[in-house]
Amino acid sequence: MNSTRLFVLGTLVSSGPMHGHQIRRQAQLDRTELWTSVKPGSLYGALHRMEVEGVVRAVRTERSGQRPARTVYEITDAGRREYDAHRDEALRTVRLPPDPVDLALQNTDDLPPEHLRVLVEDRCTELESQLRSWMHLWQVADIHLGGLERMSFRHTELRLRAELQWHQELLDGLDKALSEPAPQDAPPVGESGSAPPT
Repeated sequence: MNSTRLFVLGTLVSSGPMHGHQIRRQAQLDRTELWTSVKPGSLYGALHRMEVEGVVRAVRTERSGQRPARTVYEITDAGRREYDAHRDEALRTVRLPPDPVDLALQNTDDLPPEHLRVLVEDRCTELESQLRSWMHLWQVADIHLGGLERMSFRHTELRLRAELQWHQELLDGLDKALSEPAPQDAPPVGESGSAPPT
């Protein structure tokens, strides 16, 4: 599933033919970079590749004043099939990408405990800032949102709150975790015969 392609195709399905600047403007207005992996700067390149592949086609060129001419695109039948496939895959697939912080925590033996605590506290501060910004954005945007859009905003809010909760648990248990020795003779994961914790 490609989020950028899904965004472009979904925008053309919902709004009709548009030129690249309008699609990019929509991404900026929706603040897609905050809640998806879509980067507004990547949309022009994706649009041109999709034209070559036949999932969108140019329907006309528009010029306004002294601005450069802009090509207006529409979705093709092949594009509609791809849109359906990307959307349905995204709705079916549950994906929690690994967070690099978990790997970093396994490589902190050389860090003084107080330094590690400061780094985790800095992460908490950043998450709190992101949550405040997200809630403000939601408040400003709410008048323009429908029910499913509100649920998407709520999804991001809950994910940020869950991250904050985990970081607080990490801080609360950090001293104990650092003082607990690692088992020296533990068998490799999956070879002990016991089930993983649930």
